[in-house]
Amino acid sequence: MASTAPEVSPKSNKRNSFTSVKELSQSPELTSIPSSYTFTPNQDDEIVTDPDKDDPIPIIDYSLMVTGTPDQRANTIHDIKKACEQWGIFMLINHSVSKCLMEKMVDEVLTFFNLKEEEKQEYAGKQVIDPIRYGTSFNVSMDKVLFWRDFLKIVVHPEFHSPDKPAGFRDTCEEYCRRTWKVGRELLKGISESLGLEANYIDRTMNMDSGLQMIAANLYPPCPQPELAMGIPPHSDHGLLNLLMQNGVSGLQVLHNGKWINVTSTPNCFIVIVSDHLEIMSNGKYRSVLHRAVVSNKATRMSLAVVIAPSLDTLVEPASELVDNQSNPPAYVGMKHRDYMELQRSNQLYGKSVLNKVKI
Repeated sequence: MASTAPEVSPKSNKRNSFTSVKELSQSPELTSIPSSYTFTPNQDDEIVTDPDKDDPIPIIDYSLMVTGTPDQRANTIHDIKKACEQWGIFMLINHSVSKCLMEKMVDEVLTFFNLKEEEKQEYAGKQVIDPIRYGTSFNVSMDKVLFWRDFLKIVVHPEFHSPDKPAGFRDTCEEYCRRTWKVGRELLKGISESLGLEANYIDRTMNMDSGLQMIAANLYPPCPQPELAMGIPPHSDHGLLNLLMQNGVSGLQVLHNGKWINVTSTPNCFIVIVSDHLEIMSNGKYRSVLHRAVVSNKATRMSLAVVIAPSLDTLVEPASELVDNQSNPPAYVGMKHRDYMELQRSNQLYGKSVLNKVKI
């Protein structure tokens, strides 16, 4: 069993036994959040702009990269380069994962979160590389402030794992993961070329045949005081790419040109997030993007991310082809992916605190 998240009653200093935010949010007595969930942002975190009025997030047409003409593919790869350099995030449209499968996967994940608490607790893990891990906040044993989210993380490659409940989860998850893995590896080919490398460079050097693919699902129940709580604080992700979709409820924000921008929830598209290991491998040419999740007092938000990452035993370091010891020296220390994940787990989740530890 996982450690119980230390919840503080809004009306007293007594500890409660809630093991999830979902359970806490459904408490009839809850009118204000416990003090342990009160998040105090930095002053710089307060500026939010509207993406419809300023700096729309780049859109990449996946079909033009994989089945387009040579000119269409070249233009798409150029657009990927621009998006990775200037944003660290883009919308992916016309990909090979059907709308029906995406919707079915969202339904299965929501059904999992709606299981009885004792059923979900069967999957409560303690180690960062446990194949299935259900929990709340980020790391309740060391978080100074608890985050308004529950999560389910599943390792699905190189070996597939799945909860036994709900009944249809395994089959849907297996198909969804197979298709998103293919999309992720095709994107890495385009990204390799956009860096001036051979198409299979990242795939080969990151040992993607035994690469790590994870499902990371986050549930953000309605919060009575959303202005005081945070779903996930500003952070960047481990891995190379993150393919994310939402359940129709927006809450994702990205930092761009010093402003937090709302990322609207668009049906049948993936939000592709550049992650830390792509920044390291590219020697900083492409930078992982800071992003956060805000919460609402009206609706339950669910995000579903697919982590595309190097194998756990791969030493991730700047590509030698992108390094010049005189004019462009290595900017990061090499570290195995497994060790990087452990470092992330042992640190507080905020900003690029982990990535900064491997910067030279």
